[in-house]
Amino acid sequence: MSEQTGTSAPGIPAEALAPGFDTQRAHSARVYNYWLGGKDNFAADREAGEQAIAANPGIVTDVRANRAFLARAVRFLAAERGVRQFLDIGTGLPTASNTHEVAQAAAPDARIVYADSDPIVLAHARALLTSTPQGATAYLDADLRDPAAILRAAAQTLDFGQPVALMLLIILHLIPDSDDPYGIVATLMRALPSGSYLVLAHPASDIRAAQMAEMTKRVNDRMSGPKATMRDRFAITRFFDGLELLEPGVVQPQQWRPEPGALSPPLVTAWCGVAQKL
Repeated sequence: MSEQTGTSAPGIPAEALAPGFDTQRAHSARVYNYWLGGKDNFAADREAGEQAIAANPGIVTDVRANRAFLARAVRFLAAERGVRQFLDIGTGLPTASNTHEVAQAAAPDARIVYADSDPIVLAHARALLTSTPQGATAYLDADLRDPAAILRAAAQTLDFGQPVALMLLIILHLIPDSDDPYGIVATLMRALPSGSYLVLAHPASDIRAAQMAEMTKRVNDRMSGPKATMRDRFAITRFFDGLELLEPGVVQPQQWRPEPGALSPPLVTAWCGVAQKL
């Protein structure tokens, strides 16, 4: 990764920087953006990102593998399963292969709702994530820990009488066990009809365990907002309780239905899966 200097973030619109906005502490979405090669980050985010790379040099490859999993899962659901509605919570800063771009490339009438609680994420989303004329794209300022509020607001764009794909990619590690992440996912899925899907990816505590533990500590020490809680494969699989897991089950992101002949890393520090509500 190329090192940038200073406290500015060239890609971040001024309107996103509300009075009192703290640029001295890292934020998970901006650190992730740095790992993906984006410009929407500050010096504190870049420093946290470099500390994470020092502890776990494979993290940049890993986050790109997670992004590729998102694209494959959305394309599969839109093109092969006929899903036309997506609720993407913990959107992150726009990069390539965003949910609406992949979904609407396969199905131009797809409707997507993004939800995030970071003002920079929302400012970028509203500016850059534009829908096809046939479909719709909406953006919610909402926290995953308030699923009822997300569902109320999303119902203005999505029809909860028809299947919805709930996207929770690299976000649930920011919900500690004390905030009942399993209950949050169950609440969201209960509101969706039969035929809906859960698409989930979560950083792993049991892959490169020592490196992940050190990386998590370094990033948490520099992070504003929720701290990261890594989980193992068993704990991550619990999020799919009551749902029908699609093949190949809970696997590393590069192992989930890879494109034929695609080059992929041998090891990625996350577990992911796609499951259907029957």
